[in-house]
Amino acid sequence: MSIKVEHLNYIYSPGTAYEKQALKDICLEIPHGEFAGIIGHTGSGKSTLIQHFNGLIRATSGKLYYNGEDIYADGYDRKKLRSQVGLVFQYPEHQLFEVDVMTDVCFGPKNQGLSAEECKARAREALELVGLKEKYYGSSPFELSGGQKRRAAIAGVLAMRPKVLVLDEPTAGLDPKGRDDILEQIAWLHRQTDMTVLLVSHSMEDIARFADRIIVMNGGEVMYNDEPKKVFAHYRELEKVGLAAPQVTYLMHDLKEKGIDVDVNVTTVDEAADEILRALEKRQ
Repeated sequence: MSIKVEHLNYIYSPGTAYEKQALKDICLEIPHGEFAGIIGHTGSGKSTLIQHFNGLIRATSGKLYYNGEDIYADGYDRKKLRSQVGLVFQYPEHQLFEVDVMTDVCFGPKNQGLSAEECKARAREALELVGLKEKYYGSSPFELSGGQKRRAAIAGVLAMRPKVLVLDEPTAGLDPKGRDDILEQIAWLHRQTDMTVLLVSHSMEDIARFADRIIVMNGGEVMYNDEPKKVFAHYRELEKVGLAAPQVTYLMHDLKEKGIDVDVNVTTVDEAADEILRALEKRQ
């Protein structure tokens, strides 16, 4: 269930004084089952790009294929596409609107034409997957904490059993514990299912912890598209466009410059700790 983008361009308000090219000749492929991170500063085009993946926005020019099919072809079922490619917007709690959590999570499956019993079964399964306790199922979604609202909103997308889960800054506005809880839950979901996960974030630390590959957007273009170690090797170039590598990248380069023989390509705190211990033991 891959997503393939070929020479995709998108222009806002074409032919007006507000015309702006938001995406420029985007070419990339997301293979099935991958956990990919999309990162870029505000206005880089990352949110515009992901809204193309399930047909919410139609490209000005270029092609987009889902599972080998051109989603812009005549007769293509884009409604079905949106049940296969689930999009969780930034501040997803704004998508909550029903009287209670269970009814809200049932909304997507109900629109898919499932029976009331099937909807509830799907909703219960999704709520269990996101770790929201049963005691909240009958509560108003507006009475939940910020992190709980995020879980409920993500469950609403999962209940439709998408093959691809796209999350646009899912931890925005949460405290550090709430952010870590949501990201760990998403990583657990990815490990437990064969779902493709696309995580949009402004945090290199978060992306480094979970992503198999990082797509860096800048000025509407793909600046880098590679595994984390190779992307973070360009940390000086990233700084020039308003991005920063994970703190461990800077730490390891500083240690290397001070004569400690460490691998500067580690990307997480755990990897850095292991590498520093290895280097210190070698010196002794």
